[in-house]
Amino acid sequence: MDLGGLTGLLGPEIDDPDEETFMLFSHDIPSQNLGFVDSRASILELTIAGRDLTIHQSPSVLSSNRAGGTTGAVVWKITPLFAEWLVSADNILSKSGIISSSSAVLELGCGISGIVGLALSPQVSQYILSDQAYVARLVEQNLTENSEVFSAASHSHHGHKPSSKSRRAKASNHQPRYSPSPVSQLRPDRIRFTPLDWESDAVTPSILQPGPSSSFDAVLACDCIYNEALIPPFVQTCADACRLRAREEVPNEAGPRQPCVCVVAQQLRDPGVFEAWIERFAQDFHVWRVPHEALPGQLRPEKGFVVHVGVLRESSSR
Repeated sequence: MDLGGLTGLLGPEIDDPDEETFMLFSHDIPSQNLGFVDSRASILELTIAGRDLTIHQSPSVLSSNRAGGTTGAVVWKITPLFAEWLVSADNILSKSGIISSSSAVLELGCGISGIVGLALSPQVSQYILSDQAYVARLVEQNLTENSEVFSAASHSHHGHKPSSKSRRAKASNHQPRYSPSPVSQLRPDRIRFTPLDWESDAVTPSILQPGPSSSFDAVLACDCIYNEALIPPFVQTCADACRLRAREEVPNEAGPRQPCVCVVAQQLRDPGVFEAWIERFAQDFHVWRVPHEALPGQLRPEKGFVVHVGVLRESSSR
């Protein structure tokens, strides 16, 4: 893992949050109709990196008055784009070794879909999906029903890629369509969901157990920033998760480990909310924006999306 290699690919660090906000919102941003893929559909058929996924979501929960928010109940447009970028061969996180077969990854605010985890988990050692408990049933359903897809991804040398049509036909022959068996029975060594509420739960090494790691190499968040009230607990959770690396005990002969990297992807909606986030994020993190040339066209600011990378400020002095 080479943090220096990553920062070299990222370019200059952001030193003025106000200027970053102005630059991102100074040009016309396409309307995304809030950013849903389809807020009325209960089932979505999506293709990520050439693999077909069947994703269940809950329009009824989205439109409910549930306390604590409902935005995680459906899939947002940036999520498939972010997942596709993360698994691409020229992704700068993979090129610099931040994401590798030995990496432990935490995703904050994963929502019901599990799409990023489904796509990326075959490429890492351990992937923890997290969000409020209300998304758990659909996350586990989506992981279970798409198990053949990401199992095939980790054994791609067999050359077989199950299509969504064949998986739907197979699923229709089994009733009920979903049984609430724990995802840990599916891939206990690779991917699982754990409840994590930014406002009430602490991030501790136990979140990785059972597993080989006690800290994360990367923390991911995709379209988690909607209102200013959640910005402080969100950034605090990002920082707490990244700090597990500094607190990890490793043998002296192993040498110091590279700091955890925090990657935040989001749709550009409200300049006030964005500025509040980046100002707070920059208090704890050195921040870089992923440059245009390192992103696919559909994930760039002119399309209404942006990806930032953060490294804890105290980590840089170690």
